[in-house]
Amino acid sequence: MDADIIVIGASPAGVMAARNASAKGSKVILLDKKEAAGVPPHPANTFFKGMFDRAGEEVDQSYIIKNLKGAYIVAPSGKNVIFEGDAYFLDRKKFDEFYVRQAAEAGADVRFGIEVLNVLRTDGGFVVSTSKGKIKCKLVIVSDGINSRISALLGMKPIKYPNDIAWSLEAEIEAEGIGEPELFEYYVGNHAPGWKSTYSPCGGNRATLGMYVRRHGRDVSDFFNDWLERFKELKGLDEVRIISKSVGGDPIVAIPGDIVADGVMVVGGSAAQSGIGYGMHAGQICGDVAVDAIAKDDMSKSFLSEYRKKWNAEYRTEYYLGRFAMETLRKMTDKEIDGMMEVFEGEDLKVLGGSPFNQALQVSKMILKNNPSSILSYRAIFRNK
Repeated sequence: MDADIIVIGASPAGVMAARNASAKGSKVILLDKKEAAGVPPHPANTFFKGMFDRAGEEVDQSYIIKNLKGAYIVAPSGKNVIFEGDAYFLDRKKFDEFYVRQAAEAGADVRFGIEVLNVLRTDGGFVVSTSKGKIKCKLVIVSDGINSRISALLGMKPIKYPNDIAWSLEAEIEAEGIGEPELFEYYVGNHAPGWKSTYSPCGGNRATLGMYVRRHGRDVSDFFNDWLERFKELKGLDEVRIISKSVGGDPIVAIPGDIVADGVMVVGGSAAQSGIGYGMHAGQICGDVAVDAIAKDDMSKSFLSEYRKKWNAEYRTEYYLGRFAMETLRKMTDKEIDGMMEVFEGEDLKVLGGSPFNQALQVSKMILKNNPSSILSYRAIFRNK
């Protein structure tokens, strides 16, 4: 064998899996078709510390462009609620380089500019066919993005609801003072079906605008163009210069599906594990289970399912509650969304804590106290839409 473990894809999840497995003694090769870490940069470039804390990682200012104080959630009427908390705008290239360097320092053999063409099962392991030749290993970790070609080749369906991926278009923009505010702004409503439009200030005269849409195809450019014009009107801007655009997808409510097989684990966006911090934590769990499998020479689906069990214990309830909320949002009218937003006006949302189930209970109590009739909007979940 050339390695114990081959990790396909240097996503944050893949890098964490490689780092943890290498640090605990496994021989790991990390492959990515990009020419280098962060080249080209990934469009996901914001996160909240609370989510990052789940991975047990410390935020390093070397890859932070701007420190922010939280986010506004803005309803169609303009009513808004503030979620306060440490948040960050990333230099995504520096962020990726930072964690790839950690993986390499832990002992991972990191190889960029190599495309994986196929993965074939053999007695006792796998042969990974690449653009630079064949590599043999005992176990494969797949983290090659939401359109995971390798998972498909292995006969796996790691995303339970692929039709619910939020396809996106994000643009870096320039306008006078546009990067100076200290909170993100997320706009919900029927202008962004199924999810949101975003405004993320990154300092000075720079910011990003994003549009995330579900169940309207992969091309969301028309939705984005409408959002750009609306944003200019909201901010009183005559001109906004678009510096660059990037497209992608966010499996925010797509839910992990078939993420474990004999000798294989799927992690990160490939497994519908949305969010940088959450993906990194999933990668850590995956890497730790992989090390145990190598040590015990047991790469069976049964043994590797410990990864799924540990992920379920941490996130399953949270992800399913999130799916329920997002599906309700997708089916609500703008008027219903405005009514729900009124419930949270003036409330200190920093007090919400505990498990996801306890947070849901606290939200329900808040609704019943402030606006009991608004609970009727939850009937939207039953609409055939």
